[in-house]
Amino acid sequence: MSADDSSLARCPNCGENAAPRARFCENCGTPLGTTEASAPSEVTLELAPTVVDPDPATGDSAARRSCAACGGIIAPDGYCADCGTPGQSERDHFEERPADWVAGVCDRGVRHARNEDAMALAAGGTFAALVVCDGVSSAPDSDVASLAASRAARDVLVAYGPEGSSSVEGATSRRIAGWTDAMVAASRAAGQAVRGAAEQLAATKGTDVADDPPSCTFVAAVVDNGLIVAGWLGDSRVYWLPDAGQAEQLSVDDSWAQEMIAAGVPRAQAETSPQAHAITRWLGPDAPDTDARCAATLPTGPGWLLVCSDGLWNYCSDAHEMSDLVQRFATSGDPHTTAAALVRWANAQGGRDNITAALARVSPAVTEQR
Repeated sequence: MSADDSSLARCPNCGENAAPRARFCENCGTPLGTTEASAPSEVTLELAPTVVDPDPATGDSAARRSCAACGGIIAPDGYCADCGTPGQSERDHFEERPADWVAGVCDRGVRHARNEDAMALAAGGTFAALVVCDGVSSAPDSDVASLAASRAARDVLVAYGPEGSSSVEGATSRRIAGWTDAMVAASRAAGQAVRGAAEQLAATKGTDVADDPPSCTFVAAVVDNGLIVAGWLGDSRVYWLPDAGQAEQLSVDDSWAQEMIAAGVPRAQAETSPQAHAITRWLGPDAPDTDARCAATLPTGPGWLLVCSDGLWNYCSDAHEMSDLVQRFATSGDPHTTAAALVRWANAQGGRDNITAALARVSPAVTEQR
């Protein structure tokens, strides 16, 4: 080992050497710890309470479930103790509320036999991480892949931690660069989680991992004291929906439809074509790359951050129309109530796909120097 090599950190997960002061493994995205100069602010982060938090392998949960028909309790045999209605499995419908300003709902929808969407949320102080992954229905076991990916990505973003605000010139630019690196590391970790799930499933079935492996999309957003950074692969989306001003779709779909829109085809025509949801980037053993594309925004006023799967935006794609829809259901200002209403609305439109809506109510207090 050379003198220079002695300063390298070694990834505890894959053994890859990392540059001095690196916070993430370039190969697999595993957090490597923080340096004194870049240590995150002290803040209590919540990965829970989770209304229902299913095990990724079995979908089972110890949480007491409510009956969708009468509000009673689902007994261990899977039926409502009060009215006898079969209960939904925890994997078919679950909700997370890590803070009073952050919540999400993930639902099977009406027409699909299982829920291949997944989400993983965390929040604390003025920091939040929202991750949504949509399993590719044409590949088997994508429900396992999406849940593993979302949780792996969330954990990386939590490990990076909030940096808070600073009046030092250039602080916001550095925060954006740091969160962009963290988002790419999170997508790589999510990709590794999908590969790991695929290998475990293949070993269990006695098949080759390359034979029709599970895969999923990836979209995530972090809020750090008002700064929003989004990252994505595939066609799940991030919207910034301010109370006043221009609504924005922060993500840009990796899909055939988006390529047609870029070529001049009207959005409505491209997104309703038979090939509309053919994605050009994804997470999986056969993915060409797992580095998320990223975008950042620094809101100047309050609004809603929405991270969602196409099961929602299929029915309301345009950012301005999505803003109107969210505002319609957001009269209470509660993200959990609003997310649940969005899911019910999508199901009422036909529920053709699994539906996930994760929301954060963002109210920036200051505008920092760049």
